[in-house]
Amino acid sequence: MKRDSRLSRVLHVLLHMIEHGEAMTSAALARYMNTNPVVVRRTMAGLRKAGFLRSEKGHGGGWSIACDPAAVTLADIHRALGEPALVALGHGTDQPDCLVEQVVNAALDEAFNDAEAVLVARFGDITLAALAADFHRRLPARHKRGEHHEH
Repeated sequence: MKRDSRLSRVLHVLLHMIEHGEAMTSAALARYMNTNPVVVRRTMAGLRKAGFLRSEKGHGGGWSIACDPAAVTLADIHRALGEPALVALGHGTDQPDCLVEQVVNAALDEAFNDAEAVLVARFGDITLAALAADFHRRLPARHKRGEHHEH
């Protein structure tokens, strides 16, 4: 089963955008997300609608941060992305009339919902600013090892 990595990929580019400090084109962001600009525009649309990003067309345009990173949490970003599933596990649906399958699925649904609630609550405690601060805490160690943050 393929995992949905939109939240991780969007957080990745948001941190690059915070660091860059200027508008970035869909093409530039696509390189960070390892995808194409159309996917970037489609993915970022929910963030723009939520007021976290703005986009400008034309020369010098692109995507830019439109919010205070200290006021936006991972839970906010998750909601703006349409609340993609956080638990990649699923249950069987081959025999929906089977009582055993119904009991198993009910138990799994309850556990999956509980796990997602814990994750979303934790996401509410983490801001974009906290991620940016963690990046800056880690950066000096990388420079000491002679590595550069190119991506």
